[in-house]
Amino acid sequence: MTSSKILFFICLSFVTGILAEAIIKIPQFFVCGFFVLGVLIIIFSLLSFSRKRESKIWIPFFKGMTLTVVGFCLLFLAMGILRFQISEFNIANDKLAQLNGKGQVVLAGIISDDPDVRDTFQKLKVKIVDPPAGEAGSTILVTTKHYPEYNYLDKIKLTGKLETPMVADDFNYKNYLLKDNIYSVMSFPKAELVSQKHNYNIVSFSYEKILFLKQKLSQSIQDNFLPPHSLILEGIILGNNKNMTQDLRDKLNAAGLRFLTAISGVHVIILSAILVSFLMFLQLGRIQAGSLSMILIWLYVALTGFTASRIRAAIMGSIFILAGVLGRQNTSSRIIVLAAALMLLQNPLLLIYDVGFQLSFFACLGIIYLKPSLNYLIEIIFKGHFKELSDIMAVTFAAQIFTLPIMIYNFGTLSLAAPITSLLILPVMPWILSFGFLFSIFAAISKFLGWIFFVPCWILISYFLKVMDIFSQPWMTHSISSVSWLWLLVAYSIIIAVTWVLNKRFVQRVV
Repeated sequence: MTSSKILFFICLSFVTGILAEAIIKIPQFFVCGFFVLGVLIIIFSLLSFSRKRESKIWIPFFKGMTLTVVGFCLLFLAMGILRFQISEFNIANDKLAQLNGKGQVVLAGIISDDPDVRDTFQKLKVKIVDPPAGEAGSTILVTTKHYPEYNYLDKIKLTGKLETPMVADDFNYKNYLLKDNIYSVMSFPKAELVSQKHNYNIVSFSYEKILFLKQKLSQSIQDNFLPPHSLILEGIILGNNKNMTQDLRDKLNAAGLRFLTAISGVHVIILSAILVSFLMFLQLGRIQAGSLSMILIWLYVALTGFTASRIRAAIMGSIFILAGVLGRQNTSSRIIVLAAALMLLQNPLLLIYDVGFQLSFFACLGIIYLKPSLNYLIEIIFKGHFKELSDIMAVTFAAQIFTLPIMIYNFGTLSLAAPITSLLILPVMPWILSFGFLFSIFAAISKFLGWIFFVPCWILISYFLKVMDIFSQPWMTHSISSVSWLWLLVAYSIIIAVTWVLNKRFVQRVV
């Protein structure tokens, strides 16, 4: 057994432990049992090796180092269970969260992210530095009036009531915030600006400058484009969809294009794959194309704002590109699982509560395992022509097929137009991004320079809107309610089985 395969099984065991604890709540007795059994198996296997002969009770399955690996897998299974339990313990014993619903409190904190400004209100992530009890460091989500406006790193004083995030039939806001380690919310408290004298370090200083640049680019788009062109361009370029009208959101959802106007894991994964294909089309080698794509992805995410979800998307995108550079399915999937395990070690709640994490992980696996076979089939249909378009089509279908069950399970909607609209829009996405960035940068410097890129940018966005309008008819969206997790299990069993059959038949011809 190779070292990479051993690492794969160990990481998979750790992830399985987190998933098992999240779903069925495993008692401590069984966790201790996994630890003891794992240690005993490891000791037994090592003693057997030291004797340099096979034991009489040895069975073929446990030859070589396999028994030792089984022991370590049991240990990491137990570690995954414990990691999730520790996270839940920390949530239950957060001293600030214990004040939820217990009357008025006075807090002081630093705004830790770019304010989310809407039409009539704004949402602020505030890291508490002066709590009424316990230790500082907890983050709360504050909803306050649109004015006065606040900035990143401003220190503010809040007087109001802490509440537990709501849990409704159609949306669990509490679980949504858990993944970002936010356990308390405060609605329209009395807010006072304490200080704008920011205590900079290199990270906060750089992030503030990035946010300043983002605001300038957003302003240049709003000054030169009218809605809905400005709203779509801001969503694609800057990940800013806060000002979109509900009608525009509904059309994007119906057409299956909403993910392109938000910096999500799937968006970054698909964009990464398209960038690599596009750069290789420009005659760059696989390593050069991968390295440049990785740089461009991080610059893109930096410009849109280093939120936790976008950093995770960039990490998964980078790992996906690295896996593609290595060029082998097994090695690529092992790197993806390793990356997922490391991210879950830092925050195990992502596995259950972060849909973006789930979607990006399955999008990676879909492109790694299903894309080669789809590529072969699509090239047969086009008889070897339009190879670049065939590659984009294969990426799109592979990612969408592997993420479709999660989309239905979490959102209960199915866009029948999504495969068609993705094929029509994704090939022009690199051009929209390129002209959009160039326009917004040059327009911020000079209106004359901005107008050089205005026309191609306007044409591309008009094309985007035309496709959206055509494929956003009400009948193209199908609602599915009360989807069971058993259906999710069956759906992925079928997808995995079909992928295995296709790979068995076609993958050798692709590689």
